[in-house]
Amino acid sequence: MVILGIDPGSVVCGYGVLLQSDKEISLIEYGVINAKKIQKAFPERLKEIFERLNSVIHRVKPDTAAFESLFYYKNAQSLIKLSHARAASILAAAVNNLPIAEYSAKEIKKAVTGRGNASKEQVQFMVRSTLNISETPEFFDATDALAAAICHAVRSISPVSSSNNWAEFIKNNPERVINK
Repeated sequence: MVILGIDPGSVVCGYGVLLQSDKEISLIEYGVINAKKIQKAFPERLKEIFERLNSVIHRVKPDTAAFESLFYYKNAQSLIKLSHARAASILAAAVNNLPIAEYSAKEIKKAVTGRGNASKEQVQFMVRSTLNISETPEFFDATDALAAAICHAVRSISPVSSSNNWAEFIKNNPERVINK
């Protein structure tokens, strides 16, 4: 299964594409759409986000798309602009008939780092380690998008259980335990 992760933003929109086969994931590509560089009106930036994501979708032919769900912002204007960019991103996936999965920031961080309150730096480190990425991406948006895709892959391999008991988790998920 090819998973497209998207970290929508009105300034920088990150995307990452993974291939999930059996219980392994591998990197196909990742990048950002730097909408701020487009010296045009906001609607033109939204159009650029939509068109560039549409181009990525046509090139890599993903089976599904994973997004981080919105959370509360103190600045209403930022939230409105982010909502517009998110809508342009979701529309790109929807017009291409991609199933869309949404995960909270805490779910994504926990799936990637094991901690729901991990920093962006910790998420980036674990994404780079998991996918064997040698360079440090210029923007966190790219690794955040890959983190959303990793979360979706992890959730599809072993759905979330209601257990809070580590012994039960290890028993039910032996493939997720690293023995060194």
